[in-house]
Amino acid sequence: MPADQTVVGTGRLWWREASGAIADLGVLVPITVALIVANGLSPTAVLLPAALLYLGVAPLYRLPVAVQPLKAFGAIAIAAGLGPDVIAAGALLMGATFLVLGRGDLLDRVARVFPVPVIRGIQLSVGLLFAKIAWGLATAPQPTFTHQAEPVVIQVATAVLFVVLLVLRRHAILVVVLGAIAVAVVVAGGPLTAGPSPLTFPTLSWSSFTTAAVVLVLPQLPLTFANSCLAPADAARTYFGEAGRTVTPARLARSLGAANLVAGAVSGMPVCHGAGGMSAHHAFGARTWRAPFLMGVTLLVLAVGAGAGLADVLPAFPLAVVAALLAVAGVMHVLLLRDLRGSRAWAVALGVGVLGAVWNLAAAVLLGLLVARVLRPTPPASAAPPAPPASSARASS
Repeated sequence: MPADQTVVGTGRLWWREASGAIADLGVLVPITVALIVANGLSPTAVLLPAALLYLGVAPLYRLPVAVQPLKAFGAIAIAAGLGPDVIAAGALLMGATFLVLGRGDLLDRVARVFPVPVIRGIQLSVGLLFAKIAWGLATAPQPTFTHQAEPVVIQVATAVLFVVLLVLRRHAILVVVLGAIAVAVVVAGGPLTAGPSPLTFPTLSWSSFTTAAVVLVLPQLPLTFANSCLAPADAARTYFGEAGRTVTPARLARSLGAANLVAGAVSGMPVCHGAGGMSAHHAFGARTWRAPFLMGVTLLVLAVGAGAGLADVLPAFPLAVVAALLAVAGVMHVLLLRDLRGSRAWAVALGVGVLGAVWNLAAAVLLGLLVARVLRPTPPASAAPPAPPASSARASS
């Protein structure tokens, strides 16, 4: 192949991976902004755990495994106005719990108990949740976001961007996101302040640990098990075939557990591996280790090089872009249900998905397991139980 064609091909590959890398900002931006503005967390501490986990994901899985905030954990912390010490205690508890759960192959064996329709229901629930969050951002903007357009303008812009991103995907997302960043910087009043924001180590007490355990960790544990261990492992095999078998529930538990110990140590943002985030990365072109590597480097540069100014700029990030990204990711995640066969499988998946989105995901999964045991739905032809990682299984580079 001529050298110029090789250069062009390499350029397209990196453009595709860069486009996929930023596709999950719809989840990261709202929770990041709220934790910084409403809960008083340091911007550098918020972004650092996500950056390090993305950089760890690249060599560990060699696939675009997503890194997201712990959504229920974050939502409760924001709503209750919890301080950095309680959030740090919760992150440490989550980290220790999942490091223990991830030892050996216990979670991999537990995952085999979950039939594919139940896992598809979990994925449907996440897709519907993304759509619900996108709708809320467009129709009732959070007060933590400032310098935003009028609601009707946000709604029209969200609809237009949703169609553009859904149709063009990786051909448009970099332009859209870079434009949004430029708008946020200009509207916020100038260039980012250089340097990191101060890091503060948590002051931990028995009270902070007990509050975190009851208020934050217990509601999050079943969601993290379902959406950060089971569902991403299944999505990886669906999207990436044999290479996806390196992504197992036990390995995901260990990597997110280690990252949360870091988050707790620096009073940062607790993180996880989101199945919906993997759908977003994949939908916009990410296929290899390059996407998490690029995202990790970007977040690390922001955390260390511009953390001091992010508290002023992030609240001005255009909500229409955030909502459109979330909506597209939700659609892509729901499309995982396409391989279901038979009315029984669809009934189980729809039941788990809808109940999980409007009521409680953990309870919906338990009901789904009971119904699946009774109905015994036909599994998809491509369904296969998780396998332990093989050293030879690697994504194409």
